[in-house]
Amino acid sequence: MAGNSGSPGASVTSRALALLGAFDERHRRLTLSQLAGRAGLPVATAHRLVAELVAWGALARTGSGEYVVGRRLWDLGLLAPVQTGLRQVASPFLHDLYGTTLATVHLAVRDRVEVLYLDRLSGHASVPVVSRIGSRLPLHATGVGKVLLAHAPAPVQEQALARLTRVTPYTVTQPGLLRRQLARVLREGYATTVEEMSLGACSVAVPIRQDEEVVAALGIVVPSLKKDRPRLVAALQVAAQGVGRSLG
Repeated sequence: MAGNSGSPGASVTSRALALLGAFDERHRRLTLSQLAGRAGLPVATAHRLVAELVAWGALARTGSGEYVVGRRLWDLGLLAPVQTGLRQVASPFLHDLYGTTLATVHLAVRDRVEVLYLDRLSGHASVPVVSRIGSRLPLHATGVGKVLLAHAPAPVQEQALARLTRVTPYTVTQPGLLRRQLARVLREGYATTVEEMSLGACSVAVPIRQDEEVVAALGIVVPSLKKDRPRLVAALQVAAQGVGRSLG
């Protein structure tokens, strides 16, 4: 929450950005007073700026009077290089991977200490999947997240290890255990989770490299990894190598 956004020196732009920044994964619908409070603005100021943001399409008002992020921001976000370049290049390989596995397929990048999902194809099996395109989830509780965390700079790893929240009873919250898992990811070239993000769902993921640098992760979600792990890892690696070559 931007507590000083209402200060006399704050620009109109900074106040408008504070209102947009009030939304996050846990706050997708906000009343005007909630928006003002989270942005650190007087309600009257928030009311005037919110009206302008609604008129432009950055925010939308629901039938119940709450505000949500508007479609125009989504359209704008799709123009970001991380979206357009990587997502377009990876798309045919994601579809090939889906055709091979019929599992839910994810393309993700690291955004500070979270996973940002750039693309997703829904699988045939009824596996609980909490990710959505554009959503952010914890690095330590997801397959793609563990891959990205294993290849992240040391300060990022330390920050992530300091905030190991429990999502399910099986989420890894012990720093020592997670460090060992990350070391195994570097050795074996893939990461797995077993019901760590949602019960009844397992995942396996591999890195996507561009000129030897890990720029993204590719993962799939399945009911179990007991039988098909080698086949799934091989399919993921073929797809990831294809994406990497196309990026290069």
